[in-house]
Amino acid sequence: MDPLSGVLSLLRIRNYHSAALKLGGDWAFDFPSRAGIKFTAVVKGSCWVRVSGEPTPQRLQQGDCFLMTRGVPFTLSSDLGLSAMDSEGLFQTPAPDEITLDYGGDDVQLVGGRFDFSGVPTQFLLSALPSLVHVQGNSPQASILRWALERFTSELQQQRPGRSLMNEHLAHIMLVEVLRAHLAALEPSSLASEGIGWFFGLADRNLSAALSAMHAAPAQRWTVEELARLAAMSRSAFALRFKQIVGAAPMEYLTHWRMLLAGDRLRNSGDSVASIAFSLGYESESAFSTAFKRVMSHSPRHYQREQAAAVEAQVEADVKAAFKV
Repeated sequence: MDPLSGVLSLLRIRNYHSAALKLGGDWAFDFPSRAGIKFTAVVKGSCWVRVSGEPTPQRLQQGDCFLMTRGVPFTLSSDLGLSAMDSEGLFQTPAPDEITLDYGGDDVQLVGGRFDFSGVPTQFLLSALPSLVHVQGNSPQASILRWALERFTSELQQQRPGRSLMNEHLAHIMLVEVLRAHLAALEPSSLASEGIGWFFGLADRNLSAALSAMHAAPAQRWTVEELARLAAMSRSAFALRFKQIVGAAPMEYLTHWRMLLAGDRLRNSGDSVASIAFSLGYESESAFSTAFKRVMSHSPRHYQREQAAAVEAQVEADVKAAFKV
């Protein structure tokens, strides 16, 4: 499994909402911080988006899509010179997982979806991305994103059997397409200035080969020399560039990835700690437990109990919300 697929396969959707905005005339709205990631497509018209922490606002044209990764506040407006209003009191909720905002007409129409992902891999993935990823409307990914968002909104509105699984797959499709577009836009020559993380390693042709090998066979007893050969680099040059771009030494990164895989199995399978340890290349349960605690801050068994309790609490909260207890 390639690195991007591997990371995304560990993400679990906790909840999701759709949004539809129809706006006309002169307008500007502030949107508060919300956990999760947000996909939006401009169906009609154009507008500006300014994201908290980003130095430059971006112009969104009809057909464009964007992904917001950090849940930070942002502003949408027809003109950057307008004073923004608070959007909170203007939303309507036709359904528990659907919100709409109508203001002044329909010169501009946007549709979106917001997803909350659970688990450590969420930070592993999103920490390597900018808070805003803008996908131009003429890109191949934009047409797929618009289709997926339309399907997502339809699934929520029609309430058909299997919608939870359908929306989880649609969320992954949208996330993959946005990340593909962002990868394609990265210039290998400027990776060091773009940011630090495994995602930027994928944009480097040499490092990508080593990352793919580690993700494809995490239990293998890799050495820096073997990975350097796969990257077609000397050992010293590979180790230096890997640390510079990915932000961790190759063996440190491999250990971290193994622990994320282990954490997913501890949470979602009935496998024993020993079987997980051996399947990830550890010769003893104690060696695995030591590495797991160093990376995840808990022993495997404590992590397993903690995650089970968290899942049980979330299920109870969802049931109460569904029946309005």
